[in-house]
Amino acid sequence: MDRCIKIFVSKVSGAEDIPLPQYMTEGASGMDLAANIAENIYLEPGEFKVIPCGIQLELPRGFEAQVRPRSGLASKYGVTVLNSPGTIDSDYRGEIKVILINHGKEKFEIKRGDRIAQLVISKVEQVEIVQNSHLGKTTRGEGGFGHTGV
Repeated sequence: MDRCIKIFVSKVSGAEDIPLPQYMTEGASGMDLAANIAENIYLEPGEFKVIPCGIQLELPRGFEAQVRPRSGLASKYGVTVLNSPGTIDSDYRGEIKVILINHGKEKFEIKRGDRIAQLVISKVEQVEIVQNSHLGKTTRGEGGFGHTGV
């Protein structure tokens, strides 16, 4: 990496054996998050649960962490992140947790240490909102959902 931003991570008590987030390939955008659970959890079809990951982050100001689904869980089992992407703000210091939902047809089992989601670190900007009664015109204008066709 040309420029590497350091993100400080702390494990919560009882998560000593849970792996830290890590990139699984050289070109990966997301780091895998693991389940920090004492006993197996089952998600019935249509059910969602909050799964703790055993870590806390210290993100630099101007950055966020996004919690995203793992494509393998979604494509094989229909399991995904309910509020995708989940946003972790730079001033949050609590345990990272993932809301998983089972859109599949079968009960899904989550075991301690299972990789359940991805964590993507992104640069963000804060802006100033200024009310203005006249907005600049564009070719698109007010064309919304499906305005370009199927």
